[in-house]
Amino acid sequence: MKTLFEAIQAFFVDFLFLPLDGLRWLELKSWWGANIINWVFVIICAYWVVYWIKQIKLFNSTGEDNQDTTAHSFLK
Repeated sequence: MKTLFEAIQAFFVDFLFLPLDGLRWLELKSWWGANIINWVFVIICAYWVVYWIKQIKLFNSTGEDNQDTTAHSFLK
């Protein structure tokens, strides 16, 4: 049983966490380089939030949404 857990440890440490070791080394050289993945995700999320808000505004301006509080049977 001990060898199974050691194999799992070796798999994660020697294989799956290897890119994170590279990021740890890169952070000592360049903070921006190490955090580029985070900045890419921030830009993608900001884009989709703006898109979502525009779609909500467009949907509300057409009047398709039923704003009546009795639109759902459980609110009567």
